Amino acid sequence: MALMVGSGLSNQVGASLGALAFPVIGPVGVVAVRQWVAAAVLLGIGRPKLRSFTAAQWRPVLGLAAVFATMNLTLYTAIDRIGLGLAVTLEFLGPLTVALVSSRRRIDLACALAGAAGVVVLTRPRPSTDYLGIGLALLAAVCWGCYILLNRTVGERLPGLQGSAAAAFVSGLLYLPVGAVVLRLHQPTVGALGCALAAGVLSSAVPFLADLLALRRVPARFFGVFMSVNPVFASLVGLFVLGQRLPMASWLAVAVIVTANAVAVGTATRRSEGTAAG
Repeated sequence: MALMVGSGLSNQVGASLGALAFPVIGPVGVVAVRQWVAAAVLLGIGRPKLRSFTAAQWRPVLGLAAVFATMNLTLYTAIDRIGLGLAVTLEFLGPLTVALVSSRRRIDLACALAGAAGVVVLTRPRPSTDYLGIGLALLAAVCWGCYILLNRTVGERLPGLQGSAAAAFVSGLLYLPVGAVVLRLHQPTVGALGCALAAGVLSSAVPFLADLLALRRVPARFFGVFMSVNPVFASLVGLFVLGQRLPMASWLAVAVIVTANAVAVGTATRRSEGTAAG
């Protein structure tokens, strides 16, 4: 429990610290630094043998790298526009969709309807509604869903963490020219660079290692359900670190989406475990 709580809080605190650097280097600059940190950490742990990869192994790795890069960029840009809590909550529709897409059970249909109702409340049209920010958060959700599916394929085709490490490496390479241009045009201050580096460590390195250790101690189903509290962590961190306040209706919508995601992931995992046992 301590590892999972620490992972979730570290991820959201890292995102909030990255947001503090937005005024200086922008979301693209923060994401570039985060990708570089993630690549360095995963390369050190996974130690992929890149020269031995076959074409069939490289295809999902490259897809995962593209999704990884796009997911972080769209999420951080959405955070800049609509706030941490709302952006992370909408992003969690990705795992919810993956859990529900192949289901025909009534409880999963109820989860889908509940999640949709929560989204309607969160994104209800107002004069100040930032539709671009909402769209970017929903694109991040699509990327997360693809990330889950591609990660599964990469895990089947490559041993250990080699696939994830290779994808992080390629993603980091993609951000080298982009990040270099952004950091040259927007000269980073020491504080902004420190926040971006902290985002990379807290949102990439710490959660990865904590999740790896946690999964050795708890069932995957419990871990998947517990991940659903991340939007709550994001909303709380956004409130206390960034001063981003959500109205009561939005808090209720966050609670509904979190509950729907937890139930959907829990029932989906139980079904898969039951099928494997049978």
